[in-house]
Amino acid sequence: MLLEAINSPQDLRKLSIEQLPALAGEIRERIVTTVCATGGHLASSLGAVELIIALHYCLDTPRDKILFDVGHQAYAHKILTGRNREFTRLRQYEGISGFPDKQESPYDVFTAGHSSTAVSLALGLAVAQGAFPAEERFKVAAVIGDGSLSGGLCFEGLNNAGHLKKDLLVVLNTNEMSIAPNVGAISTYLNKIISLPIYNRFKVSLEGFVRSRMPKGSRLIKLANKFEEGLKGLFVPGMLFEELGFRYFGPFDGHNLELLIKTLKNLASVKGPILFHVVTKKGKGYAPAENDPVKFHSAPKLSGDSGGAAGGQAAKSYTEVFSEKLVELAGGDERIFAITAAMPEGTGLDKFRDSFPGRFFDVGIAEAHAACFASGLARAGLKPVVAVYSTFLQRAYDQLIEDVCLQDLAVIFVLDRAGIVGEDGVSHQGTFDLAYLGSIPNLIVMAPADAEELKAMLEFAVKLDKPVAIRYPKDKITNVKLQMSPSAIRLGKGEVLREGKDFTLIALGSMVAPCWEACEELEKEGLSGTLVNARFLKPLDEALCRALCAKTKKIFTAEEGILEGGFASLVAMALSAPVAPIGLPCEFIAHGKRELLLEKYGLSAKGIAARIRSSLH
Repeated sequence: MLLEAINSPQDLRKLSIEQLPALAGEIRERIVTTVCATGGHLASSLGAVELIIALHYCLDTPRDKILFDVGHQAYAHKILTGRNREFTRLRQYEGISGFPDKQESPYDVFTAGHSSTAVSLALGLAVAQGAFPAEERFKVAAVIGDGSLSGGLCFEGLNNAGHLKKDLLVVLNTNEMSIAPNVGAISTYLNKIISLPIYNRFKVSLEGFVRSRMPKGSRLIKLANKFEEGLKGLFVPGMLFEELGFRYFGPFDGHNLELLIKTLKNLASVKGPILFHVVTKKGKGYAPAENDPVKFHSAPKLSGDSGGAAGGQAAKSYTEVFSEKLVELAGGDERIFAITAAMPEGTGLDKFRDSFPGRFFDVGIAEAHAACFASGLARAGLKPVVAVYSTFLQRAYDQLIEDVCLQDLAVIFVLDRAGIVGEDGVSHQGTFDLAYLGSIPNLIVMAPADAEELKAMLEFAVKLDKPVAIRYPKDKITNVKLQMSPSAIRLGKGEVLREGKDFTLIALGSMVAPCWEACEELEKEGLSGTLVNARFLKPLDEALCRALCAKTKKIFTAEEGILEGGFASLVAMALSAPVAPIGLPCEFIAHGKRELLLEKYGLSAKGIAARIRSSLH
């Protein structure tokens, strides 16, 4: 086994090129075995194995820096950089992260979980080289995927990099079928020529000669460059990057290790910004992922060769309930449109897409654009629903304020994965939305306690002529039988679920069910409490809060979000009195199972009961 002897990229570089394909096979086996046990981002990581081997083989890491956009494809990178033995604890509590993590390894330059940032980050490192003496300088490579290019920030970085002309390698890893035919003998031969050091030395020397000796040198240089561009244009989809100021090389077969390594070594002498384009197959080496890379983008625990999810039939998730209800509503209202930022399956909009393709829009990894686009639809009288993960709505904060709420337009934002997400960790926890949404004028914010309430809130939001956000967790629907009345949702009105004399507990959304269980546990001990399902973050039911405050001395709040600026803050402000808040600290929460993290931070029924008990005794 070659992999067992690899503890660092230094060990990797001791292998011959002929040994590397076998190593790639061992790494794939390691990734598949682990993800079957832990879940994780499978398809992209399998597709990038040879590319990552080639980069570490050719660069002097960790002195040289490799930045991964998002990090979905970085599992081979983790395995090759001293984390092979720890890889079995991928995404597990106190195990290694599923994304690059700067706290975890010197080989991880940045903690990366959101897309389209790598080029800008890498450019900053490249420009900083000018402040170092020559012996301390290093090379910088940014690895991006075709999805990264749908984010405007990536193009902002490319545009600036092309202008500054600093030494920077951008590796574009794509898997689109339209590009694949270009990976052939002519393209390979042409790129082999233009990547050779002798070719580039000749080009630079010729330009210098023409400038110094020829009276009309600039025109001749332009003619020579046009000739090269013409050759590239025949075979290479790289003219866009050339126009941005990059030297473009590709596309290359991203699974041909010998070709990748030879070309990367040739490019070491090329100055300025370089775009190195490779084409790979998502899920390579694992048939289920090759056949359905979307399904295996982020996979649950799997049952080996079949690729089926492990375990039996589970209860419906909030995502599934939202998906079904939105399709039902759209069937009776042609004004309802749906928008996703490259996550139709993850947000549940795939069913809407299949049912109403003319009213569905996937805008790519472009959350800011999604918000502005939805604003335009709403201004024209339509009812756009933007389904987005809580963590990714952060990328559209300015547009949420300026282009939706300032305009007071009826855009509905549905925030999936709000609160503790779990194994995806620090970059994906949806713990900040209550704090930042609660401060925006004109925005109505709701959180359902169960499936029926989610359906009712969505129906209510469609009827409103206001900006709305509905947030819910990455979780199955609670099986706790809440004694809620079937009354319709009314703007800014909460509901008293049970009454007691010792304390009042005001809960929001996902916290209602564990608070109910906590109250039942405490009642067995002789402590009776009033439980309120707040339903709304804003407008808050201030009249109800004040009435309850007059009945009991101790007021508790419970929310699945950070306490600073969140639900508890709004309740305390409304009451002009202190409350005992139960929620999350203002910190980046590491990865681990959702249930475990809720228990750790005191948001389980047991933890909530313990907090109330200790405060009352």
